[in-house]
Amino acid sequence: MSRIPEKAEILDWIAANPTLTSKRDIAKAFGIKGAARIDLKRVLKELETEGHLEKRKRSYRDPDRLPPVSVLMIKAPDANGDLFARPMEWHGEGVEPVILIMPRASDPALKPGDRILARLTVVQQEDHNYEARLIRRIGTAPRKILGVFRKTAEGGRIVPIDKAGQNEWLVPAAATLSARDGELVEGEQSGPKDRMGLPRARVVSRLGDPSGPKAVSLIAIHQHGIPDDFPEATIAEADAAKPLGLKGRDDLREMPLITIDPSDARDHDDACLAQADDDPGNPGGHVIWVAIADVAAYVRPGTALDTEARKRGNSTYFPDRVVPMLPDRLSGDLCSLHEGVPRACIAVRMQIDAHGAKIGHRFLRGLMRSPASLNYQEVQAAIDGQPNDRTGPLLEPVLQPLYAAYRALKSAREARQPLDLDLPERRIEIAEDGTVASVNFRDRLDAHKLIEEFMILANVAAAETLIAKRSPLLFRVHEEPSPEKLDALRETAGAAGFTLAKGQVLQTRHLNALLNAAAGTDEAELINMSTLRSMTQAYYSPENFGHFGLALKSYAHFTSPIRRYSDLIVHRALISAHGWGKDGLSPDEIDRLERTAQHISDTERRSMMAERDTTDRYLASYLSERVGNEFSGRISGIARFGAFVKLDETGADGLIPIRSLGREYFHFDREAGTLMGSDTGLLIAIGQRVTVRLAQATPVTGGLELELVSINDKSLPRAPSPAGRPARRKVAKGKRKAAKTKRKVERKRR
Repeated sequence: MSRIPEKAEILDWIAANPTLTSKRDIAKAFGIKGAARIDLKRVLKELETEGHLEKRKRSYRDPDRLPPVSVLMIKAPDANGDLFARPMEWHGEGVEPVILIMPRASDPALKPGDRILARLTVVQQEDHNYEARLIRRIGTAPRKILGVFRKTAEGGRIVPIDKAGQNEWLVPAAATLSARDGELVEGEQSGPKDRMGLPRARVVSRLGDPSGPKAVSLIAIHQHGIPDDFPEATIAEADAAKPLGLKGRDDLREMPLITIDPSDARDHDDACLAQADDDPGNPGGHVIWVAIADVAAYVRPGTALDTEARKRGNSTYFPDRVVPMLPDRLSGDLCSLHEGVPRACIAVRMQIDAHGAKIGHRFLRGLMRSPASLNYQEVQAAIDGQPNDRTGPLLEPVLQPLYAAYRALKSAREARQPLDLDLPERRIEIAEDGTVASVNFRDRLDAHKLIEEFMILANVAAAETLIAKRSPLLFRVHEEPSPEKLDALRETAGAAGFTLAKGQVLQTRHLNALLNAAAGTDEAELINMSTLRSMTQAYYSPENFGHFGLALKSYAHFTSPIRRYSDLIVHRALISAHGWGKDGLSPDEIDRLERTAQHISDTERRSMMAERDTTDRYLASYLSERVGNEFSGRISGIARFGAFVKLDETGADGLIPIRSLGREYFHFDREAGTLMGSDTGLLIAIGQRVTVRLAQATPVTGGLELELVSINDKSLPRAPSPAGRPARRKVAKGKRKAAKTKRKVERKRR
C-alpha cells in the first residue's frame, strides 16, 4: 500500500490482530516502506496522544481491549461458585471487563488474591466479556500499604501508618493519583527497590485527611481489608425482604420475652424469659426461654445476602461505627427483636434444677413480640430498688424470676469453675466532632452476667441437640494452653510469689486458684494478664474439641446470627435437623464446612486486630494533648528493644524504648522476662509498678512513647559513666546479676 492508512483502518487492524502490534508489524501489514514509515510513526503517535492506543515498549494496543495473554487477579467465587478475575492493567475509559475463569481438571486450585497469567477469548455473554484459560500462576496479590502521602519533586512517598511498618514507599509521579501532601492513601506495591533502597508503590485510593473526624476507624477498615460497602445485589435482596407471619411457627407473642442490651445497641437479636418450674418432679427449678432472631429465614444459602455475609464472617465494632455482617434492613429492622413488633425467631425452652444444672431442653421455630427493649443499667437499677416507668411494671412478673434463675445458674457455674479472669473492659466515648470525649472502664453488672449465662446455656443446648441428631455443625473450640505457655505462666507466677502446680492434667480450677490467690494484691493485674496470654485463640471447627475456658465438653454459637456467620450455620443445622423448612443447611454448605470454619475464624481475628488498632489510635489521640505529663502504670511486657507499660488511667499500652534508659547496656533475659542494666544493676521486670512520662503520642499509628521516671516508687539509679564517654557493654556482668536475681526468685518459690 503506497498511502498511509486512515486512523480507523489502523485501529480495526490492531483489534483484529492483537498479537501483531509493533510498529514493524503494522508497517508490514499495510505495505509501508522506507521514508513512509516516518508518516506512520506520526499517525501512531497521534492515536496514542488521543488515547486510542497505548504504547507498551515497542508495541501498540487498543486500551479498551485486553491483550490475548494477560495478568489477572482472582476474585472471590460468586453465589454459583463461579470464579471471576479482574485485569491487573486496565486503561480503557469504559467499564472494566468481566472475566470468567474456565478451569481445566488439571489446573491447580485458585484462591482469591492469586495472580495468574491467562489466555483470553472475547465472548459476548450476559454476565462476562472474556473467558480465561490458566497458563500459570505467578503469585499472590500485590502488597497493600496504608499510609500518609508525602509529596516530592519526583512524585512522592508513602509513610506507613502501621506501627510495625519500617520502610517508606517511593511513588513515581505517574502513580500518585494526584494525591495531596499529608493525605491518607492506600497504595499497592508496584516494583522492587530502586537505587535509593526504597520499594516502589502506586496510589490506588485517596482516603482524605488522616486527622479528620472519624478517620481512625476508616484507617482500620482499609488497613485490614474489611468490606464496608454492600454490593447492589445484596442491598436489593435485603430491601425486597418482608416481615414473616405465623405460618409454620409456634405462637409466642403472648410470652414476655424481653431484650436486655447496651443502651446504645442498634439491634436486638436475643430475648429471654424465666419462670418457676411448675413440674413437681423439679422442686425449686426454673424454666428459661431464650429466643433468637430467625436470620436463616431471610438469608438463604446461595443468595447474594449469604455470599456477602460469609465473606464478612462477622460484624466489626468500632467506637464510632459498626461494619455490619448484614444490611441494615435486616440487622436493624426485620431481624431485630424490637419492642412491640412481631418477629420470627428460633427459641429454646430449657429446664434447670434448683442448683442450675440443665435437665432438659427443646427447640422450636416461633413468632414472638417483645413487650420491652431494656438496657443493662435500668434492669440492674430496678433489681437494686430503683425501678423506672419502664421496668417498674416488669419487676415482679419478669425481672425477679430472671434473677432467680440466674442465681441458680451462678451456683452451677461455681461448681463447673470456668476460667474467671478479672480484666476490665475499656469504653471509649466519641464526641459529635469525632474526637475522644472520655475513656472509661465498663461496669460489670449482674445484668451483664445474667444474659451471659443464659446465652451460654442456649449455646450448649444447640450443640447437644445437633450432636444427638447427628447433624453437621460448627463448634466453638477453645483448646487448653500449650506446655510452653504454661511454663511461662509458672515462671511469672513464681516470680510474683505464687504457685501454679505442675505434673497434673490442667483444669480451669487450677488457674482460678492462682487468680484467687493473687486477687487483692499488687500482682493481681499481672497474673490476670499473664493467664490471658497463656490461653490459645478460640476458633470454629466442624470437629468438637471442647471449650477449655468455659469448662464445657460441647459448645456452639447460636445466639447472635445477626453478627456472626457461625451462628447462622448453627440455625440452618437446627432447621434441617428438625425438618422445619427448606432453608436449612444445604449439601454444598456441608461439603465446605471446614473451609467456612477456617474462613470465619480468620475474619474474626481480622476484626479483633482492627478493633484493637482503632482503640490504640483513639487512645493516642486522646493522650496527644498530655505529652509531658506523668502517669502511673505497670510493666506488661519485656522485649529486647524496650519495656511495655499499661497505663492505669486509660488502659493504654506504651513503649519505653531501651535507648531512653541511658547509655548503659541492658541485658535481655527472655526466660525471666527482665532487662538488667550492666552498670547500675537496674532491673526492669513484668509486673513492676512504674511512673512514666509521656514523651510522644502518634494518633495516626496509635503509638505511645514513654520515659521511665521511677520503679516501685524508687527513682532510677545513675550509671557511673565517665563524662563524654559511652558506657561499656558489660555483658558478662549483666548476666551474672541476672543469674543472681533468678536464684533469689527460685529460693522465694521454695
